[in-house]
Amino acid sequence: MDTLKAILVNLGIPEESLHQDTLLHGNLQLDSVETVQIALELKRRLGVNLKLGTRQDMTLAQICNEIETAMPAEHK
Repeated sequence: MDTLKAILVNLGIPEESLHQDTLLHGNLQLDSVETVQIALELKRRLGVNLKLGTRQDMTLAQICNEIETAMPAEHK
């Protein structure tokens, strides 16, 4: 969660608006360019490939679960 929050804060999102149940699109109003930036930064920092498309809005907790599932063993 800390890495995800750091990425979002770097995009200019106030940290106090980031909670487990915060939706990427519904609450944070992120566009497709921003979600691609998040996915690229997660790949760079953690080695995970995530698709954060705009069709299904995800909470930060759901994204963290996806990260845990996709994370290579050496990063766990």
